Amino acid sequence: MLSSSDFASASWELVVRVDHPNEEEQKDITLRVSGDLHIGGVMLKLVEQINIAQDWSDFALWWEQKHCWLLKTHWTLDKCGVQADAKLVFTPQHKMLRLRLPNMKTVRLRVSFSTVVFRAVSDICRALNIRRAEELSLLKPSGEYFKKKKKKDKNNKEPIIEDILNLEGSPTISGPSVSPGLYSKTMTPTYDPINGTPASSTMTWFSDSPLAEQNCSILAFSQPPQSPEALADMYQSRSLADKAKLNSGWLDSSRSLMEQGIQEDEQLLLRFKYYTFFDLNPKYDAVRINQLYEQARWAILLEEIDCTEEEMLIFAALQYHISKLSLSTEIQDFTNESEVDEVEAALSNLEVTLEGGKADNTLEDITDIPKLADNLRLFRPKKLILKAFKQYWFVFKDTSIAYFKNKELEQGEPVEKLNLRGCEVVPDVNVAGRKFGIKLLIPVADGMNEVYLRCDHESQYAQWMAACILASKGKTMADSSYQPEVLNILSFLKMKNRNSASQVASGLENMDMNPECFVSPRCAKKHKSKQLAACILEAHQNVAQMPLVEAKLRFIQAWQSLPEFGLTYYLVRWLSSLTRTSPLRSPA
Repeated sequence: MLSSSDFASASWELVVRVDHPNEEEQKDITLRVSGDLHIGGVMLKLVEQINIAQDWSDFALWWEQKHCWLLKTHWTLDKCGVQADAKLVFTPQHKMLRLRLPNMKTVRLRVSFSTVVFRAVSDICRALNIRRAEELSLLKPSGEYFKKKKKKDKNNKEPIIEDILNLEGSPTISGPSVSPGLYSKTMTPTYDPINGTPASSTMTWFSDSPLAEQNCSILAFSQPPQSPEALADMYQSRSLADKAKLNSGWLDSSRSLMEQGIQEDEQLLLRFKYYTFFDLNPKYDAVRINQLYEQARWAILLEEIDCTEEEMLIFAALQYHISKLSLSTEIQDFTNESEVDEVEAALSNLEVTLEGGKADNTLEDITDIPKLADNLRLFRPKKLILKAFKQYWFVFKDTSIAYFKNKELEQGEPVEKLNLRGCEVVPDVNVAGRKFGIKLLIPVADGMNEVYLRCDHESQYAQWMAACILASKGKTMADSSYQPEVLNILSFLKMKNRNSASQVASGLENMDMNPECFVSPRCAKKHKSKQLAACILEAHQNVAQMPLVEAKLRFIQAWQSLPEFGLTYYLVRWLSSLTRTSPLRSPA
């Protein structure tokens, strides 16, 4: 028989290790608890026994065996499953973390290790003045990512000290967000009188950001180009397996950093993970646009995405132009804009619309199904047959292409009808050679059906190429993105159209650039330095008049137009009698 005193004494000892930041060694504290004691009571007993006067509000209990936080302070130990053998740690929820940004600059700031990664990234972006945090995520690189750099450091006489932007005072603690009135698109933008950047507007959004106290343009301007030696020394994915291995390091957005084994002061990569960028506004997204440009730039230089040699020179010309404008103190991209209250502008547009004035005809009559019809040339590759194109009358409607022998037979049965939903669209263009081709890889039951289309001029190519791209995504030409896609393709073709100017030859003598800094190492090995510089300066003539932000946006648009843009590779394991691992690519 058990007495009531035995039940009353049904308590046990719980050992909790205290991770105090001000003390070098962690110490264990033994508490006498019972199963009906709630987590908040355990923390209260700990603080009373530690007997140090300080703010303990950021501390919480971490369960080492279960790899989870005990954040529900009203739950009892029995409900949580905590027993005498549990190893608990009383530790701060916010710890220091080093993040390498897309521009290869490292920032050190305090991040929540207890909230899910999605919320932690949102707080990080608020500290860095980056809107649309849902487009970014954290990536834990493999051990090989920094291996080459460490090897280089050993051979140097003087150690390389990494330039780290310390934002230790960053208020990324989860709590009430900034006032909605401050985080508004309709505020009047104000500009830095020194360099014309929209510093005040971004600081108004994130008034509690540590960047507000420093120069807001730290992350809004691109870094000077790396030397060819430093570029060759950086980690580069050599195969699809390497790309897939790197992508396996993306952190789970629904779990916390601590739950995924991230340690204090560990270095992670902050990258744009999802390849759909919403509402890029130069007035408010100076940092976001620059970081997006930098991620695209490094993807080109490190050959994370394939491009032709002609496209590489276009990217090099844009990089050279952006680098010149970033270093110049005389260029002010934003000061030409009139500081008009956006509320007044919106009301004016509404007034014009209600009065039946001139309106934007972007959206036409949605009852009409858009259609393209024109003469194109077609080729189907076959073995032992020369590449010969044959002309047909093509009709593009919805997401399908039908072609006929001539225009008069359009109302009859087509020679063939191609459904482009889910197909791959690859540009086959050489502007100098007046070649405007479209390569279609259409999925069929026994593989891929390969079809080549040839257009006569830029305008025709832009219309049909934009229609094919949208159709591959299941969209028609009635979609609002059709016209912008056509304009993007035309602008990219215009940049490819190199005008041989006489200024190029004379510009070589006064050249102040290292051309190998603007192309990938493999491309630099194919050409001599002077030859490469001449090609870059020749391509630069088409972009020389662009302002800084427009040049960055053009670079991003050109990056998005590449065939492999948006494809992410992962390692998958097939469950069969013979287990094998192979890379799988999927659109983001």
